[in-house]
Amino acid sequence: MVSAMTTATEGPEQALRDAGLRVTSPRLAVLVVVGTTPHIAAETVATKVRERLGTVSTQAVYDALKVCTAAGLMRRIEPAGSPARYERRTGDNHHHLICRQCGRIEDIDCAIGHAPCLTADDDHGFAIDEAEVNYWGVCPECRASEALLVAD
Repeated sequence: MVSAMTTATEGPEQALRDAGLRVTSPRLAVLVVVGTTPHIAAETVATKVRERLGTVSTQAVYDALKVCTAAGLMRRIEPAGSPARYERRTGDNHHHLICRQCGRIEDIDCAIGHAPCLTADDDHGFAIDEAEVNYWGVCPECRASEALLVAD
């Protein structure tokens, strides 16, 4: 697994090589798509990869997502009530803010500054290396829409 922070600015070919992975067209396309569209669902990744490459199987896209996630080149998040999402920002233990209405997801930096950001009161013998925190609320656009509906 890649230990240093990975972002969309790192070249996808070099990122694959640095992770010890074979450079393939589906993997490259998946990294580019996820790098340009953070918090993207796998189904949308598949659609955008097909736009780039033409014919590519859904299984090839899912395999590339799985391999790249396992290698630390991307992160998979699973907000409640939403399909799994993927992002290239990894290794910095950031968190997410999620709109309850539209599902918009924004990154939030770690509040404390040190991974894993939170200290469990009882680690049950685990070596904790990451804390996943999701903040839930309503985004400004959805709040504005609500205000318009109430005003009518």
